[in-house]
Amino acid sequence: MYDAGPSAVDAVRGLKELARERPDELELFEGFTDAELDGWAVAVPEEVRGVLREIGGLETEDHEYRFGPRGREVFADGCWTLGETDFGEGSLIVGVGATGWGPVVAVNPWGSDPDVTVEAPDFSTWLAGFAERLADGVADRPRGTFSVPATSTVALAEADETGETGGAGGAGVEVDRELAALVGRGDPLTDLVDLHGLPGYPCSVDWEPYFSTFHNTADTGSSEVQFEIVGEGRALLLRSVVSGDFLGRAVRRHRVPADAARRAVAELRELADSCPGFVVLEAGCADSDMDGWSVPVPEDVRTVFREIGGVAIAGLPALRLLPGAPEHAVDPELHRMLGGDGSYWPLARIAYGRSHALAQIRIDPATGRWGYVVSVPGDGESLRKYPELALLAESLPDLLLTFARLARRAAAGPDFAARMARDTRWLFPNTGEPWPRPAPVGEWAGSADPLLAAATELPDGTHAADLRAVPIPSDLCFYRAAGWPHAARLERLHFAAAGLLAAAVPAAVPRPVPVQVPVVR
Repeated sequence: MYDAGPSAVDAVRGLKELARERPDELELFEGFTDAELDGWAVAVPEEVRGVLREIGGLETEDHEYRFGPRGREVFADGCWTLGETDFGEGSLIVGVGATGWGPVVAVNPWGSDPDVTVEAPDFSTWLAGFAERLADGVADRPRGTFSVPATSTVALAEADETGETGGAGGAGVEVDRELAALVGRGDPLTDLVDLHGLPGYPCSVDWEPYFSTFHNTADTGSSEVQFEIVGEGRALLLRSVVSGDFLGRAVRRHRVPADAARRAVAELRELADSCPGFVVLEAGCADSDMDGWSVPVPEDVRTVFREIGGVAIAGLPALRLLPGAPEHAVDPELHRMLGGDGSYWPLARIAYGRSHALAQIRIDPATGRWGYVVSVPGDGESLRKYPELALLAESLPDLLLTFARLARRAAAGPDFAARMARDTRWLFPNTGEPWPRPAPVGEWAGSADPLLAAATELPDGTHAADLRAVPIPSDLCFYRAAGWPHAARLERLHFAAAGLLAAAVPAAVPRPVPVQVPVVR
C-alpha cells in the first residue's frame, strides 16, 4: 500500500478536498508557521514542513491526530505521539530523528492480543496512505501483512560482547553493532525492534509484554509499556514496567561469567584502591578455617572468602561474609522457617524504616551447592503473616559484581552514598520490583521438568515460583497470589536446588474439636 502511493502534496490536496466534501466526517487543524517549526526541539525536514504548513492535524469520526506539539506538550523519547489508537488503548508514534520523521508505529500493548505494527517508513508516506484509505471509506487501521520478531536487548548486548551470532535478525546472522550500541548493557524487561530493512509495510512485530493481566492482578494492575525510538529512527525499544501485575513470561537475564568469583575480587579490590573513602574490604580467611565450618564451601565461594571477609560500601548495608558477625543473629523461630542449619548462609542485615531483612545465600543441603541470594523479612511474625522474599542474585559472586558495577557508576558522579542507596532499594522485599506469580504446586502435576514435578510433593496449599527465568531483582510475594488464603500463616519456606525454586508451605489449619453438650433431661 505504501510503496507507490500518492505524494505528501497529493495527500494534503486530497484531504482538503475531502474536508470540503465531507465536513461532518473530516476536520483539518490549522497548520504551523515556519517560525513555530523553527522553535521546536527537533529538526523538521522540508518534506514534513510542506505538510505542517498546510495542516497541523486532523480529526475524523474515529481518530484524531496532532502533527506537532500544542501548549505544554513536548517531543519525548525520540518520537512524537500523533494520536491514540483503539479508543485510547494504544498510541501512534512517529520518530523525529535529525534526518527525518519516521517510521510511524502503532503500539497497543494491552488486552489478550497486544499489537505493535510499523505502519509506514516515514510520516509523509503514512499520511499518503491514510488519505487514500479515508477516500476509499476504510476506517480500520492497517493490519500487518509482513512480520518481524522483537529481540531481547540483553541477548543483543551479550552477543555483541562475546562475538556470537544471532543478533536482531536471529540465529546465524552477524551481530549488528549499531543496534548493540543503542542498547548498551541491555535490560531483561526491554526488547528491541529493528526498524531498518523491514520486509514491507504494514509490518507487525512478534512481541508481547513481560507482564500478564491474567491470573488476577497482584495489586493495582498499573503495569505499562514504555516505548522509545532510538538511533534517529533505527530501532524501537519496548520496556515492560511490571507494577501491580504478575510476570507473564520468562526473561533473558544477564549472563553470569564463568569466572565471576575471580572478577568480583579483582573489581572490588580496584574500587577499594580508587575509592578508599567509599569501599572498604575486610580480610578473608584460610582454607583450613573454611574446612572446619558446618557446611561445605565450594571453590567459587572459597575464591571470594580467601581474599575478602567483608564488604563495606557507602550507602549499602555491610556484607559480613565470614561467620560469627552479630548482624547474622537469627531468631530461633525465623531460623526454623528458613530451613534451619545448613540451608542458608547469612550475609547482611538490611534496614528499611523500622523493619529489617536478612540477606542470605541459599544452600542445597543434599549437594552442598551455594546458590541464589535472597532477602527475607527478619521478623518472624511478619514473615509468618506476610510470606515474601526478594531475589537478589544468582550467586554471591553475581551479587558482588552487581555491587561493583553500581559502585563504579556512583563514583563517576556526586553523592556516592545516596546514589548507591537509591540504586539498591531492591535489597528489601516488596520495594517495587517485578512479581513472579506464585502458583499452587498442584498446577505442575505431571510436569516433565524434574524441579517442578518434585514440588508437587509439598503439602497441600503450598504455593511456589520457578525463579530460573525471572528478572533479578524480583519480589516474590506469596500472600498476593489469588489462591493464598487471606488468613493463612506460613509454616516454612522451602528452597529447592539452592533457590532455583522457592515455595511457601502454609501452616495446617487446626480442625475444630467438636464440643459435646450435655443433654438436660
